[in-house]
Amino acid sequence: MGNLRSVEKALQRVGADVRIVSDAVGVKSADAVVLPGVGAFGDCMANLAKCGVTDALRQFVQAGKPFLGICLGLQGLFESSEEAPGVPGLGLFAGSVPRFQVNGLKVPHMGWNELRVKRPDCPVLAGIPDRSFVYFVHSYYCRPTDKSVVCGTTDYGIEFCSMIWKDNVYATQFHPEKSQAVGLKLLENFVRLTERSGVRSQESE
Repeated sequence: MGNLRSVEKALQRVGADVRIVSDAVGVKSADAVVLPGVGAFGDCMANLAKCGVTDALRQFVQAGKPFLGICLGLQGLFESSEEAPGVPGLGLFAGSVPRFQVNGLKVPHMGWNELRVKRPDCPVLAGIPDRSFVYFVHSYYCRPTDKSVVCGTTDYGIEFCSMIWKDNVYATQFHPEKSQAVGLKLLENFVRLTERSGVRSQESE
């Protein structure tokens, strides 16, 4: 959904062996998956269904393999979004995806903002200082039911969840591929994490 090439280039820069796939066979054969996305929730889920990868992504995560969601790739992990009522997400996390309602602030939330690290033990945040600046472009944000999965937050009129981590699943509301040195460090950590598992990192559409 929109930014595959920029994510691909960023992953290659930190040493990943990247392959863009768009079918269930490609997802199942991957050692690790990165699900990026910009645009609308409904369009994203429709595209995943059209490619036949919805169940494959769920099975991949449930198998315990490394997974990284970016922006819409984070929101799609939840059950649904206010942006597309009635359209189911992947349902891997319980919670809502509401639209920003912030007085005096522009929506979408666009530009650089601080990442407040809530779980400094997160492997993909190794070497990334608290309150590092990262790059955002979004009008909706995730509100997980289980607060223990919140790995990082950001303030934009409200303090919202900007990163989650549970077991093998990592996901960011911000764009690591646009966040310069900090974002590259996060992607490098994900690739190294994958390599320590004895596998190579690959990307899914």
